[in-house]
Amino acid sequence: MSMVHVAPEAHLVLDPLTSLLAEEREDIIQYSMDPIMEQLDELDKIADDLINSLSPDKPLLNTFEGREHTSYSAGFYGNTFYGVIVGLVIAGLMLLVMSALGGL
Repeated sequence: MSMVHVAPEAHLVLDPLTSLLAEEREDIIQYSMDPIMEQLDELDKIADDLINSLSPDKPLLNTFEGREHTSYSAGFYGNTFYGVIVGLVIAGLMLLVMSALGGL
């Protein structure tokens, strides 16, 4: 945040954010918050990316374009594969038990 010197001979400054015209004083120290605001904006992007990582259809910060539904597809196909495997194991056990009991 910088001040605009409106009239240096009269020691008048203008704050561009608030449009406040005031007398420049030597006993007040004012720091620029611009670097801190840039860092806060970067942290805000990272926090949004962390929240987006919990949803399978949101884009992530460091991914290529068109990869929004990748984790959704991977979860669907992975769970389908393991579901088929577990189903075949259960069907095989049931077939084994039925043949052991003489039902076939």
